[in-house]
Amino acid sequence: MAESGIVFNIQRYTIHDGPGLRTELFLKGCPLHCRWCSNPEGLCRQPQVGVYRSKCIGRRACGACVQACPAGEEAFRFTVGKLAGIDRTLCTDCLACLEACPSDALKLWGQRMTVDQCMEIIRRDRGYYERSGGGVTVSGGDPLVQSDFVAALFAACRAEGIHTCCESTLCFAWPVVERLLPVTDLWISDLKMMDSARHRHYTGEGNALILRNLQTLASLGQELILRIPIIPGVNDDRANIEASAAFIRGQLGGRVRCLQLLSFMRLGTEKYKSLGMSYQMSDVRMNRRAFQRKVGLIAAYFNSQGIHCLVGTHEKD
Repeated sequence: MAESGIVFNIQRYTIHDGPGLRTELFLKGCPLHCRWCSNPEGLCRQPQVGVYRSKCIGRRACGACVQACPAGEEAFRFTVGKLAGIDRTLCTDCLACLEACPSDALKLWGQRMTVDQCMEIIRRDRGYYERSGGGVTVSGGDPLVQSDFVAALFAACRAEGIHTCCESTLCFAWPVVERLLPVTDLWISDLKMMDSARHRHYTGEGNALILRNLQTLASLGQELILRIPIIPGVNDDRANIEASAAFIRGQLGGRVRCLQLLSFMRLGTEKYKSLGMSYQMSDVRMNRRAFQRKVGLIAAYFNSQGIHCLVGTHEKD
């Protein structure tokens, strides 16, 4: 069982991914590539270097990254004398440039942490968990890419009476999910869209495996929060909303703690740029006020179908 994993962010005192005040660990790696993903730094399993040009001192004044890199100058792209990008085909993720940079123009996304290191951080907020009914959430990326590490971390949390929550795409063979059942108190997953071909078009994978895993979790009585990211022109049509409600009522037996609707936002664009990746939803145009009204109407429809539905990720008291 893995005793270490690659973590790219830790948030304390969060209230958005599970009940109460929580410590949330974001792990590297994801089986999907959703076009609207706001955490592109979580897609790749390995640590990555992000480039922030505004902080670069300049090629002439510094050049430490070039001097440190085994691939030399060819691995870097400069514009007007400042670092603008890295040739990812030449980068070996050795992190030498990051260690040499004196100006924080290079940011590390992902570092290896042991279970003990994570627990040291988690224990600091034990009092908050106890008073608020909170605990620990793992997210990503998708934490099940590093399922061995999550199993070890959750076992350590459970041994100390700390509530555990796993936020996953569930796009994994059932044995990967099943091994987490003994140490997971709550699951959070998306029901992005019901049509599998459309799901594959926008995320890179079909949804058959995800839907089967959701059905199995529900049949086993696992506590489950479902989310639908509402994306204009992608999954906000009546047919998809009605099919989603029918699946929750029929295939899941309505056994969900709540359904949360996440309104589309253009998030993470700077991170895409820092990683040399293109943001595929930049051309989405909408009237924000009208869109939020539509999201509210969608929530009202789900509630009319007997499905407890909220707009946003914070569970109302």
